[in-house]
Amino acid sequence: MSEKTVISTPDAPAPMPVFSQGVRKGGILQVSGQGSVDPASGAFVFEGDVKAQTTRVLQNIEAILTAGGATFDDVVMLRVYLTTREDFAPMNEAYAEFVGARTPSGVLPSRTTVFTGLPLPQMLVEIDALAALD
Repeated sequence: MSEKTVISTPDAPAPMPVFSQGVRKGGILQVSGQGSVDPASGAFVFEGDVKAQTTRVLQNIEAILTAGGATFDDVVMLRVYLTTREDFAPMNEAYAEFVGARTPSGVLPSRTTVFTGLPLPQMLVEIDALAALD
């Protein structure tokens, strides 16, 4: 049985003390939900712009994947949380550009999109990722 390993990188926002940026166990890497936070400053960025927030969120996920030895080609599932249906199209546009460019195999991850409340009022999008590594 393989041990759980914390995945941590300064290239993504520091997590709250109650969870890890990512956890790897065997060939599974789970990335915690990410918001639009700049890792260098720790500041929330792109308030009111879901497209820009989505790109920042995916950059944060990519940094944690990299720290865990994975890429977007290893991602099997992304869960997207939005606060309003009106944000779906611009989120989806940024998502398609970012993920498509980083999935050279052409096999895009599965995805679920949920409309819900998020922890901070300025958060329009939060995304988490599940990767499977050989």
